[in-house]
Amino acid sequence: MLAGAHESVAGGLHRAVERGAIDGCKAIQVFTKNGNVWREPKLAADQIAAFRAAHRAAGSGPVLAHTSYLINLATDKDDILTKSKDALVAEVERCSALGVAYCVLHPGAHLGAGDEVGLLKVAQALDEVHERTKDASCTILLENTAGQGTCVGCTFEQLGAIFEQTRARDRVGVCFDTQHAFAAGYDLSTAEGYAAAFEAFDRHVGLHRLRAFHLNDSKKPLGSRVDRHEHLGEGIVGLPLFWRLMNDPRFAAIPGVVETEPRDGDFPFRDEVSLLRGLVGAPEPPAPVVAAPAPAPFTLTAPEPPARRAKKR
Repeated sequence: MLAGAHESVAGGLHRAVERGAIDGCKAIQVFTKNGNVWREPKLAADQIAAFRAAHRAAGSGPVLAHTSYLINLATDKDDILTKSKDALVAEVERCSALGVAYCVLHPGAHLGAGDEVGLLKVAQALDEVHERTKDASCTILLENTAGQGTCVGCTFEQLGAIFEQTRARDRVGVCFDTQHAFAAGYDLSTAEGYAAAFEAFDRHVGLHRLRAFHLNDSKKPLGSRVDRHEHLGEGIVGLPLFWRLMNDPRFAAIPGVVETEPRDGDFPFRDEVSLLRGLVGAPEPPAPVVAAPAPAPFTLTAPEPPARRAKKR
């Protein structure tokens, strides 16, 4: 796997590429804009040129961009849906101008309308976005969610339903978030659970659609449906999962980025990227001391609204 991290764009988009090189990243993820506001900035020609030059100098490894947390394609509220589609179009256009291969999207939350309505809304919105960005080079990746609130996309069956209902399925892939999958009830902490999870993913979605990973341990237990990342090997899932991923030949050329808090100002993710690369060919590490508890009964229509994770980059 091409291990990397979500790098800060402070000082300019090109600085994220430079930070990634310092951290030893083979892939990076960035925000192309503030993820917590609707405003869509236009990139200047010199910004695009600086980013592309830095990317070439760093070896042109895969770059992912995370879309705004405000985007909600699953809503049945027309004003929010319109703003969300416009924001996703703008993101795809920015990424294509920068040469960013993938933009990662949380599908959204139905906010009480029901899972079927939400999944259909996502599929229809993707069709419209792709119709409006026919010449774009960037591929949208749906990110599996933890199942918090009324968020859709927390099960592989739901992700598969989106692909079945969109005409643009050949222009969409999946970014697999390990913490979200664990929180949604897929026990990735054991060899048996790992095998079962990816068999289910292949059956409902297709491994050929898996284009990237978010590599995060979990602060919360199995089936908690809560999105809380932890540093690798310091959470409930444990290092064996990441050892399996780094040594799985199916994922050898796929980018995998950590989204944990930076540890050091000068080398924010060097330790975690080094840890991941050190797992390749190494003996299997020990499992966590605290075993993952049994999952809670799974309910997709919890009444509380979805929580939005704020990130400072």
